Amino acid sequence: MLFSSTIFLFLFLPCVLLFYYILPRCVRNFFLFLVSLIFYAWGEPRVVFILLGTVAVNYLGGYLVERFRGQKRKVYSIIFVTVAVDLGILFIFKYLNFVTASLREIAGMEIVKTQIALPIGISFFTFQALSYVIDVYRKNGKMQKNPLNVGLYITFFPQLIAGPIVRYETVADEIDHRRENWGEFAKGTKRFLLGLSKKILLANTFAVLADRIIDGSASTVMLAWLGAISYTMQIFFDFSAYSDMAIGLGLMFGFHFLENFNYPYIAKTITEFWRRWHISLSTWFRDYVYIPLGGSRISKSRTIWNLGTVWILTGIWHGANWNFVLWGVYYFLLLTIEKLLDIPRKTSRNKWKYVYQGTTLILVIIGWVVFRIEDMHALGQYLLTMFGIRGDLGMDETALMYLRENWLFMIVGLLCCTPVMRKVKEKAEQKTDFYIFYTIGSCLAYSVLFLVCTTYLIKGSYNPFIYFNF
Repeated sequence: MLFSSTIFLFLFLPCVLLFYYILPRCVRNFFLFLVSLIFYAWGEPRVVFILLGTVAVNYLGGYLVERFRGQKRKVYSIIFVTVAVDLGILFIFKYLNFVTASLREIAGMEIVKTQIALPIGISFFTFQALSYVIDVYRKNGKMQKNPLNVGLYITFFPQLIAGPIVRYETVADEIDHRRENWGEFAKGTKRFLLGLSKKILLANTFAVLADRIIDGSASTVMLAWLGAISYTMQIFFDFSAYSDMAIGLGLMFGFHFLENFNYPYIAKTITEFWRRWHISLSTWFRDYVYIPLGGSRISKSRTIWNLGTVWILTGIWHGANWNFVLWGVYYFLLLTIEKLLDIPRKTSRNKWKYVYQGTTLILVIIGWVVFRIEDMHALGQYLLTMFGIRGDLGMDETALMYLRENWLFMIVGLLCCTPVMRKVKEKAEQKTDFYIFYTIGSCLAYSVLFLVCTTYLIKGSYNPFIYFNF
């Protein structure tokens, strides 16, 4: 079930909110757990058993870790088995098809072709489940005696299928002791509507443009770059919109999820980009993989090895295909170069910061092309076209036509990629004489945006969610 669908907006969400607030507090967690399972099972009921199995395994893992806390060998064995089971489930349902296909094609091995369906959001809820057991072990959150509470943490529908990855330590207390209030509810509603508008009006528009160009035949440099930029905009507005909606929904139910995006396209370095993009994933790998491996506190060669490990895993996490592995290696190389040359420190006081910023954005756009095109031959041809080795360097009438048709969305999209709108909002809120007019105006603006989004949905416009594949 999509957040940006009429059945969610006008049936599922209103019913859930209504029953949640009229039910006694003692049964609200159970109710949210139940409706989260219904939400997940809406598209494919059978895969809900995978989700329930993950909940059971990690509840038992957390329980045993707490019970045998004083016995290190037992605790390490429990954590190892729990992590192995979680990753084993992830491997079977997400990577087995890729591995068997690769062994047949590359190694020439006669292996039966597997066609296992990918459960939606398995990468997200697996990482959340791992966070529960590890955080209980680290005493970053208490063990939940009630398995339904563990179920709620792992399956909670706002962030279940496309993130953000919610760390157990950030919501452990709110599972049992949250207090909802109408101020937070109103704030959550605005945040949800903002995300819905970004998704319907911007991400979907850029998705159509990117698909037409990248899946077509971009024969000129201009058209190839327009396709790459369109996908760069699409993936940002698609994923950040889902995070906005998830954070907004969480506030409606009394949960506070951490921010997942912080204007990543204004970053001056690749290092800074990954501190701003998909923050929940990058911090997850930092705290649960990179630092336990030794981080950067050891030798330079071992630091590079740790970076390589993290970024290969990051690439693989995003998808079972060689382009994702290549994408991970690409960012590993860029980050290694930055670390060896100490570029992040230099840019903090360098007058050439806009040059660094422009260079970083170009490298990110190239990275998204690698991320988008799964076929290696097609990827190579597209990159050659972007750099004029294969394509025509002249003006492209098709590209100009796309620009004429979408110039307004391009301008709005570029503005929304920067903190300009946020600064305008902050300035308006500081002016007490103007605040009442700003409040009324913003309410009207959100209402109009909701009506426009509803119109688009009723018309049946193109409405994919990229990160459902991960």
